[in-house]
Amino acid sequence: MTCAACANRIEKKLNKMPGVRATVNYATERAVILGLPPEKATDAVGVVEAAGYGGAPVVEGEEGQGYADRVKMLRNRLIVAALLTVPLGDVAIVLALAPQMRFPGWQWVLLVAALPVVFWSAWPFHKAAWRNLRHGSTSMDTLVSLGILAAFTWSLVSTILGAEDTTGYWLGYGIAPAGADSLYLEVAAAVTTFLLGGRYMEARSKKSARSVLSALGRLAPSSVRVIRGGVESIIPIAELRVGDRFGVRPGERIATDGTVVLGSSAIDTSMMTGEPVPREVTEGDAVLGGTINTNGALIVTADRVGAHTQLAQMAATAEQAQARKAAVQTMVDKVVGWFVPVVLVIAAVTLVVWLLIGGGPRAAFSAALSVLIIACPCALGLATPTALMVGVGRGGQLGILIKGPDALEASGVIDTVVLDKTGTLTTGEMAVEVVHGHGGHSAESVLERAAAVEHHSEHPIARAVVARASEEGLVVPDAAGVRALPGLGAEGEVAGAIVLVGNPALFRERGVPVPESVERGLEESAAAGRTAVLVGVAGELVGSIEVTDSLKESAAPAVARLKEMGLRTVLLTGDRRAAGETIGAQVGVDEVIAEVLPTDKSAVIERLQSEGRRVAMVGDGINDAAALASANLGLAVVSGTDVAMKSADIILVRRDLNVIPDAIALARRTLRTIKGNLVWAFGYNIAAIPLAALGLLNPLIAGFAMSLSSVFVVSNSTRLRRFTPGR
Repeated sequence: MTCAACANRIEKKLNKMPGVRATVNYATERAVILGLPPEKATDAVGVVEAAGYGGAPVVEGEEGQGYADRVKMLRNRLIVAALLTVPLGDVAIVLALAPQMRFPGWQWVLLVAALPVVFWSAWPFHKAAWRNLRHGSTSMDTLVSLGILAAFTWSLVSTILGAEDTTGYWLGYGIAPAGADSLYLEVAAAVTTFLLGGRYMEARSKKSARSVLSALGRLAPSSVRVIRGGVESIIPIAELRVGDRFGVRPGERIATDGTVVLGSSAIDTSMMTGEPVPREVTEGDAVLGGTINTNGALIVTADRVGAHTQLAQMAATAEQAQARKAAVQTMVDKVVGWFVPVVLVIAAVTLVVWLLIGGGPRAAFSAALSVLIIACPCALGLATPTALMVGVGRGGQLGILIKGPDALEASGVIDTVVLDKTGTLTTGEMAVEVVHGHGGHSAESVLERAAAVEHHSEHPIARAVVARASEEGLVVPDAAGVRALPGLGAEGEVAGAIVLVGNPALFRERGVPVPESVERGLEESAAAGRTAVLVGVAGELVGSIEVTDSLKESAAPAVARLKEMGLRTVLLTGDRRAAGETIGAQVGVDEVIAEVLPTDKSAVIERLQSEGRRVAMVGDGINDAAALASANLGLAVVSGTDVAMKSADIILVRRDLNVIPDAIALARRTLRTIKGNLVWAFGYNIAAIPLAALGLLNPLIAGFAMSLSSVFVVSNSTRLRRFTPGR
């Protein structure tokens, strides 16, 4: 498909099938068909092919080699066109206007040089125009193809006939040198090169937008350790059934959603819930497919498999959300829908009228060709890709990767920014906030003993404790007999005494009393969103350590800038409300939405949209992927997961969170530039067409004027290079 009109045409054809309801998305190049049995998918493919396009049933997890081949094809044609257009244009103009520099057969040399550009590089436009003609419709490709072929044909015919200009040029040029009005090859070559560049950029952008599905698919394990009849065997995940028991060893991903029936461990759910601390699970607890078992061995009963798992539902939600995307170029396609037929009619009327009034074939053809050339939507084709190229380039310098026109369109309408907490506003890494000593023990001694036991552990809390001891320059003693206690903590022997480091359940199990004052402190820490770890030595509680996910220094200033831009800010997190409210107050957001399950994040976005808000979502985890795709504008931080970045419209590379308001400001500036380009391009064409029809523009002057329009569009776009962050 080459424009939105193609998608509409295919959709109409599919909906004519009995009992079928189809929607065709131009951005993702997918048709979602309801009411058609899977075994009849070939019937739908036949309808698509009968409409002049190609199609194939989607195979989940495969990108599609044909799409990659098309991007490569456009790139190769663009390279050839660009390499030939620059010298062709320069030489053609010099030889046309400077007779003393011509050599025998110069016109034929230029014609031969233009052949690869006009017929090979421009073939995608000619092919689409022919397809439209066969089905009685038109598009921008129709006018582009006609303009290219008309300019080349005029050059060829004039060279063969050798006719000279006797009427002179408009704008006071006088009588042109012989042959000066016979070659307009630079017009044909320039149109081809500029529009191929736009088509190539568009294809690459759409390819990136499609890859979220395969990225999600790769998160699910391909095999599972199923236990049947007391024997463990590895089978493909597709053969797992509800009710089956399967084993999960430390470091492995959990195969599917289920319930733990044996064992205890800490489960890393950060990619699903955004929680930075692994969740302790034991018998009877539910676990999610795609999460990672960090230490203990587990046996799990499968509760949901295949498309019913939470991971699969997130993939489906992301696809449905992306299907609602719309490109800014749609506006151009709609206008071109009536603009192209009108221009063709004007060119035909111009030819007939000039013949009827006795202007002669040469004058009639010259005027009609001038209409086609001056109306050729070169500036229209440049309006979006040039501004996008400059905006994306400037964004790359500032750590902002804009993936396509959809992001620009959305940036102009958003009024609410939803911010994920973990990994976005916070670092996503645990850090010790405070160390308490109890019963006369110092905070330093508590930290030393805890660090000794946690020294070799990879648990996030253990790493935070060891890092804090290192920062304070403490001499950490050696520990012997250290062992992890899944779901409870760890223990070891330090200086001849048994040291316990863990949660209150561990201390209750070992019979170590915890004073009421300490219990109240633990509750206050939990209410504030902090995690408390108790430390005991030789059967006595000696202290506690509070850890938290630290807030990024740039979080509050970034939120303040977003509010200055007139945007409402919302904190969205899976944490408890108390923790969310604490972070929300620190950064100054307008609203906090907490205790949100992974699959509900996109529902929250949709609820805000149903209230009339245009939402931008900023996140980094897999649990944010569906929400990023559901939002009007999705922004993913670079520290996030691959799937989150593939779901987003804008990727934020810079660590400083001020990149968020910078990204929105740059996207808005780029969108305004595109709209300005389009207004100029349309206005220019509308004003110039009457002049061409009246014979006031020779084709060479028309080509020159069209080039001036393109130069204006490019110059206007290059102003984006001066975009300064923080403004």
